[in-house]
Amino acid sequence: MPILAGTTSAVGFNSHREPRDAVLEWARGQKEALGRDTSQKALNQLGTLGGGNHFVELCTNENDRVWIVLHSGSRNLGKTLAEAHIKTAQKLAERFFVDLPDVDLAYLPVGTPEFNAYIGDLKFAQEYAFENRREMLAAIMKDVRRFFEKKGRDVAFEEPINCHHNYVAWEHHFGEDVIVTRKGAIRARNGDLGIIPGSMGTRSYIVEGLGNEESFASCSHGAGRRMSRARARKEFTAADLAAQTAGVECRKDAGVIDEIPGAYKDIDRVMEQQSDLVRVRHTLKQFLCVKG
Repeated sequence: MPILAGTTSAVGFNSHREPRDAVLEWARGQKEALGRDTSQKALNQLGTLGGGNHFVELCTNENDRVWIVLHSGSRNLGKTLAEAHIKTAQKLAERFFVDLPDVDLAYLPVGTPEFNAYIGDLKFAQEYAFENRREMLAAIMKDVRRFFEKKGRDVAFEEPINCHHNYVAWEHHFGEDVIVTRKGAIRARNGDLGIIPGSMGTRSYIVEGLGNEESFASCSHGAGRRMSRARARKEFTAADLAAQTAGVECRKDAGVIDEIPGAYKDIDRVMEQQSDLVRVRHTLKQFLCVKG
């Protein structure tokens, strides 16, 4: 049973009442980064799924092998840290009379203490997201193993595929050292394995990067939305959701209408348009989807 990631019972805005032992062990090396008012909340949320488009799916591939696919990130921690640094950048622009066409274009100059503080928190948030997925993977592997062992059956897990999206990396491209922000994208260097999910009623793809330098060795993170959440809630009903997720065990209530497959782009069309960036290794079809 190849495993991409795992899950947890805490979804949506929920979190653990107390941090798990493995979380506390990890946090010992993060004392400085966690030395803030949000530290306890961050520890309790580590190993939880979150809401929105975060999900856990059970899928089968073309050979009927079972995959567990997870999409989650840094929970509220990343958002909290980002908003704090955005405010700092806006205050600096105001203090030094920087003429910005829009306040949201405020920036932190490279080499300043403010920039260095931002980079430190950014790296920590990315490490937190990685650890969050690792904790959930461990939890679901434990549950899957326990379930099948009770039936007298063994379970084998292969190495996970873990790929960041919406993240920053320091890389070398076109003869220069650059900072790459992959927003809605994942790394696709030659041979890199990646995950490109569709929606809760379509398909997901396991891909291998082709290392196309014109894309800074990147490809899309997923299908991407074709309409806003607000528009999806206006245009679709719970009956539409049930029809579009037929054959998939998942929530079909009004609370997740904004995640209806019809609100997303055609994943197969998306894959066709990036055939020069990745090659498909496996096509996954979900039969169970857990939403936050």
